[in-house]
Amino acid sequence: MPTSGTAPLESGAGNKNVGDVSLAQDGERVQGPRFDAPVAPGGYSWWYVDALSDDGRNGITLIALIGSVFSPYYAAMRRRGGGDPLHHVSLNVAIYGVGKRWCMTERGRGAVHRMKSWLQIGPSSLEWDGDCLTINIDEIAAPLPKRIRGVVRVHPTGLHGKSYPLDSAGRHHWEPLAPCARVEVQLERPSLRWWGAGYLDSNRGDEPLEAAFRRWDWSRTALERGAAVLYDVTGRDGPGPMLGLRFDTAGGVEPFEAPPFVKLPSTRWRVERGTRVDRQRGARVVATLEDTPFYARSVLETNLLGETATAMHESLCLDRFNSRWVQTLLPFRIPRALR
Repeated sequence: MPTSGTAPLESGAGNKNVGDVSLAQDGERVQGPRFDAPVAPGGYSWWYVDALSDDGRNGITLIALIGSVFSPYYAAMRRRGGGDPLHHVSLNVAIYGVGKRWCMTERGRGAVHRMKSWLQIGPSSLEWDGDCLTINIDEIAAPLPKRIRGVVRVHPTGLHGKSYPLDSAGRHHWEPLAPCARVEVQLERPSLRWWGAGYLDSNRGDEPLEAAFRRWDWSRTALERGAAVLYDVTGRDGPGPMLGLRFDTAGGVEPFEAPPFVKLPSTRWRVERGTRVDRQRGARVVATLEDTPFYARSVLETNLLGETATAMHESLCLDRFNSRWVQTLLPFRIPRALR
């Protein structure tokens, strides 16, 4: 499998357990992404991919959003009593390592077309063929206008077929579609070719994220035989369910008792970070990939389920996101296309 020869990523350096909540939702089992599902006014759906290259030198995340949850334009529309999610769509692409680029151009209803297994957002698209998710990217980075063009393919080793509530009212759900996957990156601009271990999930909600949550810490850890996901949620009505799930490579799942919570160093924007690690062990931040006023994405070296492993981690502060000063800054990173 090809890998690139770029430089490694670098940077400075009392639980509610999964057994306490009802995890799975009854009903239709997920057999991969479904792009035509209805989205409630003011709500959202997104499909998320992340991957780190086998040589540890590169990374990528992609998020296709209907009802773009971090859009200042969608937030302003909701404050005025509107909120058509199909009028606020985007494909967020973040490339880490040499060739680092980032884009999140928002587009309106005329730029989105969708079927059950196909989603087009402007010039980019996602297609699910039952075995592979193919993402064709044709975007412009921000704030420096550089092209991002190429193909990313997500090959699940197995599909998981359950949805998990994140809030007490059941208005927000998380679907770990492919907790274990192989990801192939073939980009023309920037010129990158690599394979790596990756992950695919989806979230949906019938209301804005900030209506239900104050913050969360999430991580997915690549284990020798599968992956583990931790979801620490703080809702508006108090601590939410603490999800700790271990997935095998075929998509099977079992809950595990989440280990103690430990704080990680805050970011330069003072976003608090934390994770859960095996008792008497630790975790460290290997790289901070995204450092924004309300959101941080990091690579961790952690200890979980008896293994020392690498984790993709995110911390989200929705009180910060909802503040006026952050809303004023967002349009500089999230341009809105005229069509």
